[in-house]
Parts: sequence; C-alpha cells; structure tokens
Amino acid sequence: MARLYADEQFPKIVSQLLRSMGHDVLTVQEAGNSNLGIPDDQVLAFAIAEQRAVITINRLDFIRLHRSNSDHFGIIVCTNDSDRPRMADRINESISTKESLQANLIRVIRPSQ
Repeated sequence: MARLYADEQFPKIVSQLLRSMGHDVLTVQEAGNSNLGIPDDQVLAFAIAEQRAVITINRLDFIRLHRSNSDHFGIIVCTNDSDRPRMADRINESISTKESLQANLIRVIRPSQ
C-alpha cells in the first residue's frame, strides 16, 4: 500500500479512511507542521524526505510543482468531495492500480452530480 503525506487542508476523515484501507498516511498535523504557513514547495520537500506521496485538494499549486520537478514520490491531487467515503474509495482505486507512485501526478476527480 501507499505511503502518503496529507497536507494541511486535506480532510482528516479521508486520511483515516485511507488508513483503514491499508495505506500509511502521515498528516501535516501529526508531523508537527500544522499552522506554520509552510509553503507548498516545502510541504513537497518534506514528503520527499519521508519518501511519501503528497495527497492534497490544493490542485493547482501541486500540479505546478509537479510540472517544474517530477523528482518526487508522487503527488495525488483531488477535487474535494463532501461524500468522504466515496472520496477515499476513489483515491484508493486510483493509487492501488499503480505499480509505483514515484514521479507520477495522479488526478482524482469528484464524479458529476
């Protein structure tokens, strides 16, 4: 299963659901990095140092970071979904089919209403 680093805005319940699916999820809060105003490039650098893929709903900034440097352990950008179990399921489905997340940008899109 995947080693993930959930950024500050990522829904806590989705992190917990992903854990219940077998993923190793570390949150910004658990890492002691919350409420510090850490720039996105430093969030990514921390994830790289921990050999984790970033998981975020901050799509535009992390897509830009991926385009400028794909030397990372994965970036998973998600559209926010108020149906948290569905969001976790879609993320799990998207990453479980990958042999490796390294250097990949994975987009998880909320289904149309």
